Amino acid sequence: MTPVLTQHPATAHAPHIRDDMTVEVALSLMAGARVDHLVLCDGDDQSTGVVTLARLTVLRDAPTYTDRVRLRDVREW
Repeated sequence: MTPVLTQHPATAHAPHIRDDMTVEVALSLMAGARVDHLVLCDGDDQSTGVVTLARLTVLRDAPTYTDRVRLRDVREW
């Protein structure tokens, strides 16, 4: 029997992006696509998590934020 991979319904239609994208670019993409979350993928295009508009907005408003922060760094904030 072959295993079947499924996605959570909330992420099935969300844009899948690489985790090396900057927060600024991700926010712009979310605005253009009119979505409130993105599915993060690693270099092998494997899903590594989800990032939300709310989380990125809080991050962008933090005093330590710079426009060079990449999505893979979001977990450290």
